Amino acid sequence: MSAFDIALSALVDNAIKEDVGNGDHSTLSCIPRDLTGRAVLKIKEAGILAGVSVAEKIFKQLEPNATITVFKKDGERMLVGDIAFEIEATVHTILKGERLVLNCMQRMSGIATLTRQYTSLLNGFHTRLLDTRKTTPNFRLLEKEAVKIGGGINHRFGLYDMIMLKDNHIDYCGGIINAIEKAYSYSQSLSSPLKIEVETRTLDDVTLVCNKALNKIDRIMLDNFQPNQIQAALALIQGRIETEASGGIGLHNIVDYAKTGVDFVSVGGIIHQAKSLDLSLKASFTK
Repeated sequence: MSAFDIALSALVDNAIKEDVGNGDHSTLSCIPRDLTGRAVLKIKEAGILAGVSVAEKIFKQLEPNATITVFKKDGERMLVGDIAFEIEATVHTILKGERLVLNCMQRMSGIATLTRQYTSLLNGFHTRLLDTRKTTPNFRLLEKEAVKIGGGINHRFGLYDMIMLKDNHIDYCGGIINAIEKAYSYSQSLSSPLKIEVETRTLDDVTLVCNKALNKIDRIMLDNFQPNQIQAALALIQGRIETEASGGIGLHNIVDYAKTGVDFVSVGGIIHQAKSLDLSLKASFTK
């Protein structure tokens, strides 16, 4: 079982406990435990579908013998009236998993749809789209999965898998070079050294890093730089290290940043500004 599957299983367990508690009394009160049924996932809003594999995991975790017939896969375009999948299982399982499946898929589909809008604008450019840690607590796993489904790339998953020296780290440490030196020494002391990214706020910062510490980091973030400033920074860096533009980037100007040739743009809004899409799970009585 992959690390993703293990984390997803734990997420599903916790979400079911949160929603079901000591029992789904609405269903227990009126539906026989052994009654089987079918339901279909109906698309009520156009966009990019995401979360079908998660829905399968949820239903299978509730009932291993449940049968899911998939008609549309994650990452496919969906139109109003489309059917994503059909689930056949005990009615108790269908009703117990219904809201969790919809909550996950609606949120994920919204993120995947917005991400696809961004990545479509980057077609033909060298620049690639990154997400950020601006996510919903305890739901980051699926929000970042939705970014990938939409064509984006996951940045670091958390504080543990990469060293990122941001403005507060630098200020508390007494300067950008001091912060880099300490971070590099720390990383080298680990059994598996971590990549280091450093945030720069001015062209002077970029010059300083290029002159004194370029060999100790893996990426330079150009934070809140305008496109013309990005171009000036890239001229200083001369392709010697990965570059990332961040801050104030949206659908209205992402192409301007891509035209500079920067390696990555990071946009927190692809997650925290995404609108959930409308889906429904409805009982089906026909084969």
